[in-house]
Amino acid sequence: MPRPIRASIDLEALRHNYLVSKHRAGSARAFAVVKANAYGHGLDRAIRALAPVADGFALLDLAEARQLRAAGVTAPIALLEGFFEPADLADIVALGLTPAVHSEAQLAMLERARPDGAIDVLLKINSGMNRLGFTADRFGAALARLRAMPWVRGITLMTHFARADDEVGIGAQLATFKAITAGLDLPVSLANSAALLRFPEAVGQIARPGIMLYGGSPMPDLHSADELGLRPVMTLTSEIIGVQEIAAGERVGYGCTFEASGPTRVGVVACGYADGYPRHALTGTPILVGGRRTRTLGRVSMDMLACDLSHLEDAGVGSPVNLWGDGLPADEVATAAGTISYELFCALAPRVPVSVRGESAGAA
Repeated sequence: MPRPIRASIDLEALRHNYLVSKHRAGSARAFAVVKANAYGHGLDRAIRALAPVADGFALLDLAEARQLRAAGVTAPIALLEGFFEPADLADIVALGLTPAVHSEAQLAMLERARPDGAIDVLLKINSGMNRLGFTADRFGAALARLRAMPWVRGITLMTHFARADDEVGIGAQLATFKAITAGLDLPVSLANSAALLRFPEAVGQIARPGIMLYGGSPMPDLHSADELGLRPVMTLTSEIIGVQEIAAGERVGYGCTFEASGPTRVGVVACGYADGYPRHALTGTPILVGGRRTRTLGRVSMDMLACDLSHLEDAGVGSPVNLWGDGLPADEVATAAGTISYELFCALAPRVPVSVRGESAGAA
């Protein structure tokens, strides 16, 4: 019999969440961000759910883009980091991709390569996040160089917000972006999930929803996924495989970081950091056993973690465990573990079997 841990991916929920993003985008197009293997959910699964409804897709590399085109996706595909060497441009033209251009090096490659075909680009502006993009003093020259290339067919202006998910918001960056682009009549792509949900003035012509598609809140400190109308897509489950009865003063797990204050029933769950559960999750991280809430105990190990069964008298070996997903928001688990739901999803290990629900969601 296989080890009891498994992940379930709900394609109907994924499609629902995209349609929430599409509604928020209004008249703008919403490009589903499916980078990092669709945030750990499986790119092929995301394609099945989203291809019939998505206005476009956004990802990072050519291999992912080829996978979408091979699956029959004809919608626009944006490459969020653009291209990395001149040879990439032939594939970009052949596949009909829209790369970001964010550096002098990329401009030079595009000038030298003279691709055999028209290309649309996303010209990235550094409005204050200071990762990629052209600053105000370099933007004008970059735009002029792109406009001088006859093979560049269309230009969309893009930036990325650093604090759309917190109390600071996007005001300063949006003002910088508007100042840099004043007087230009070009489409813009501004909004990530948080900006799309919070700041309608920043939607632009192309929104880029990411984490919200997968049922995570981009701002869990402000609004839960449920409050935003989002459904969990990934549910990680397992079972209790052992039970220990310990007395006051006894400890649990590596490093003996948990000490019982009284008689305690300890359940051992077949899930550890080699499955993708965060090793840094501390005692008290929420977990469901038999649908009832309890807490983790001690340090997460490679293949197992411990939980408190003291108030769950009928729980024992074989009891079902929900690590996150249905009934237990991934955002809540992530917050307790000092991380974000993005990391939980992306960390799901290849050794965890995956089942799929809602296959009919992909039907046109």
